[in-house]
Amino acid sequence: MLVIRPIEVSDYPALESIARESGIGFTSLPVNERLLRKRIDASELAFSGDFSKKENQSYLFVMEDNETGEVVGTSGIESRVGIDDAFYHYHLGKVVHASQELGIHNTVDILTFCNDYTGVSEICTLFLREQARNGLAGRLLSKFRFLFLAEHHVRFSDVIIAEMRGVSDENGRSPFWEWLEKHFFSLDFPTADYFTGIGNKVFIAELMPKYPIYVNLLSEDAQACIGKVHEKTKPALRLLEQEGFRCRGYVDIFDAGPTVEADLNNIETVRNSRKATIEVVDKIQPSKQEWLIVNTKVREFRACVGQLSVINEDKVQITPQIANALQLERGEKLRYSPLLRKSKQI
Repeated sequence: MLVIRPIEVSDYPALESIARESGIGFTSLPVNERLLRKRIDASELAFSGDFSKKENQSYLFVMEDNETGEVVGTSGIESRVGIDDAFYHYHLGKVVHASQELGIHNTVDILTFCNDYTGVSEICTLFLREQARNGLAGRLLSKFRFLFLAEHHVRFSDVIIAEMRGVSDENGRSPFWEWLEKHFFSLDFPTADYFTGIGNKVFIAELMPKYPIYVNLLSEDAQACIGKVHEKTKPALRLLEQEGFRCRGYVDIFDAGPTVEADLNNIETVRNSRKATIEVVDKIQPSKQEWLIVNTKVREFRACVGQLSVINEDKVQITPQIANALQLERGEKLRYSPLLRKSKQI
């Protein structure tokens, strides 16, 4: 069974392998031992129990096969982005150039450099290893975060965002960045991406154009990828859109990939979730419904996909296998939600 749990120091080798497999453009996992270990330490501190709304806390989870002990994926949440480091975006807007006397009216798209998402919560760092990309693993690795956010909402913002990986090729070539590089940075995309991943963002403020960029002045290739996602990111974007996430015109400053947002209480998995006390029974009535199930703990948090039997609004039955996976005992509580959209349920 695949189980989600907080990352531990002993998971470093697996995290390092995931960082290498994720490739260029996956900014949140740079191939750098010091920084990866720093991320693990920061996550352990976040899960320790103490928190402050005035600080950002970085929660990093791993997905583990509890039979083999193999870590097959990772996923994270940032509680307050832009608090420790500046959090940059471009916002796609419009300006009008018009002359009533001449009968001319032109609407032009512009990109404005901003920090508008400062203080919101971000779901991030999702990567599923190739050997686990089947069944319901991808949905589990993404959706469990919504139940963690719902259960521990006091730790997070009411607005949740996700930065989606933008268009780039297998060599790390980003058409959008190539235009910026040529005119402002003289720094290739993999290098800029790496510097950002290791926390060196000073160069962005120093070199980024201070005034809005007229989109029609960009190269055709650069214009074409604004708000578009990497081919491998399309399934993740579809899943978030099904949850109610939408792009409000904000794109990444490096590859112009879209940032999507949703109010926590409006996320479908959160709206459909319930909290209940458990009974552990040897056998439950078989069902075609699969549930996303999490315990209500922080440091000992666990999540999995499985079946349960809803007795009433306040009580559910689960098997010993699910109870063991979630580290729950009779009388404790869990939070659960349908794993699939209603239109896809059988």
